[in-house]
Amino acid sequence: MPPRTNDHDPESGRDTGPAEPTGLSGPSAPTGPAAPPGTTDTRPDAGNRADARTDTGPGAATHTQTGAETGTRAGTRAGTRTEAGTEAKTGTRAGTRTEAGTEAKTGTRAGTRTEAKAGTGAGATGRSGSRAGAETAGPGPGASPPGVRVASLRRFSAAARRSRGAHLTVCAALLAVAMTAGAVAAGGRDGAQSGARAGTDAAPAAGALAAGVLAGGDLDAGIRALQSHLRAQPRDVSAWASLGLAYVEQARTKGDPSRYPQAERAFDRSLALESGNEQALAGRAALAAARHDFSGALKYADRALKQNPYSERALSSRIDALVELGRYDEAAEAADTADSRRPGVPVFTRYAYVRELHGDVRTAREVLERALKGASAPADVAYVATALGQLAWNQGDHETALTHFARALAADENHLPALEGRARAQAANGDRAGAIGTLERVVARSPLPGPLVALGELYEARGADGDRTKAADQYALVDAQAALARAGGVNADLDTALAAADHGDPETALRAARAEWDRRHSVHTADALAWALHRSGRSEEALPHARRATATGYRNAAFLHHRGMIELATGHDGDARRSLTAALELNPGFSLLGARAARAALEDLEAAR
Repeated sequence: MPPRTNDHDPESGRDTGPAEPTGLSGPSAPTGPAAPPGTTDTRPDAGNRADARTDTGPGAATHTQTGAETGTRAGTRAGTRTEAGTEAKTGTRAGTRTEAGTEAKTGTRAGTRTEAKAGTGAGATGRSGSRAGAETAGPGPGASPPGVRVASLRRFSAAARRSRGAHLTVCAALLAVAMTAGAVAAGGRDGAQSGARAGTDAAPAAGALAAGVLAGGDLDAGIRALQSHLRAQPRDVSAWASLGLAYVEQARTKGDPSRYPQAERAFDRSLALESGNEQALAGRAALAAARHDFSGALKYADRALKQNPYSERALSSRIDALVELGRYDEAAEAADTADSRRPGVPVFTRYAYVRELHGDVRTAREVLERALKGASAPADVAYVATALGQLAWNQGDHETALTHFARALAADENHLPALEGRARAQAANGDRAGAIGTLERVVARSPLPGPLVALGELYEARGADGDRTKAADQYALVDAQAALARAGGVNADLDTALAAADHGDPETALRAARAEWDRRHSVHTADALAWALHRSGRSEEALPHARRATATGYRNAAFLHHRGMIELATGHDGDARRSLTAALELNPGFSLLGARAARAALEDLEAAR
């Protein structure tokens, strides 16, 4: 019996009639962040299928590929190509269908990345989740403005500090808020129709919607248009997958994980209509990565690649998953494969990050510089320039970092990862007032853990009247945001561990870090576990993890600082001196409070000689 389709609400993603099978052979898994715009590919292996795809993400471009690839590659496979927002494939698959898609992508520097990917990122407070950053988009249909949501979080977190009992009550309230936010984000039927009326009006094809609306950069208008289209065409497999990807991107760009359940329901719907369709499987991989379910992301990416080995989204998600699982040699192989099949901004940025993790900063920089030369769309320029800025920042070259962030913001003045990066570089250069102003702007729109902690530390370092309270507010907001993330199905243990180790309860940090380590063994989880163990008084146990975090060649001043402090606590004074010196030489502005502690420790070591 075919699945029912006329009792489904595309705005909320909920069935209004009896429950129906999803078409999946097993339990559905979450999926991840959004990727760049589409391509026009004519390949002999593709089948008689016309795919009109629009991808909203940093990697927009246009290109035509026949067989292997047409395009210009420069240097280490970082080249230029032109991409169209539509993708035509011809090959082994019979029949013709139209697909609309929004590319979903995790980027590691996401701070969140906060990869997170919900942009809570790739790279612990800025890197986890594979350069997943919070990118800009307008408020979703029916969604509360960012300032309203932040104000609500502040009220909850303030109450949470009053007592343990109040904290438990607040957690329950946060879950209720999260569920309400999900309903609001979905939008009522009337709210959605205010942007695009449904009913008897003729609905454009999903492919036309994707190419004409989503590619134009107005994600919220694109979602409304897809909702309208699906009310008229509820059996459009590709449109359901596209809607799911749009929700993933909306969650990532706004730091609002309440959108992820909507995305999951849309993907379920697409798979119920056509079990195993590549677009929905690749979307599920992206959703899993955004939720920090990297094992799930790898599983869905592999399934999608069996259907289409050239799927840019699936190739990118596969690299992200392997990186975040700590399987770096496999990630390097996956990056080479992706580069040979689908060179472009999404792959180039991942290729560069894998090289950086192996300590090859020069190659990473060359790849990103050549990718930037080939970027033309503002989203691509902002994304790649931000990656270059973060790379320069990690090496302590703050002036160059500021130059790259300025270029990113010239392309997109509201690009949140570039704003966060600029704030960190401003602070390192002594412009604390400018850094505070920039970070206040960031957290007002997307209160993710990385910028919240950075802003709190800037308040602490400034030390003006009321700054201690302001700093405490930022740290409490991390807990509130983590509760919302969990309500949206996001694993927030890494963010919790990092924030709580320095600005909360060390035992809470240790529980979260151990839980994350049980799931994946990346350098970021090794560092977080080492630091949580140290802060909990278990420095001997922490030392092997701190050494593992720096074993790949990845040069990160925060990791070196953590390692040095752990070495000092375990009596390895010579090693501690070398690690702490290396941290300050690499990036003296890696953290105002951390750098201050490293200098004080070095002074004590010198005095004890």
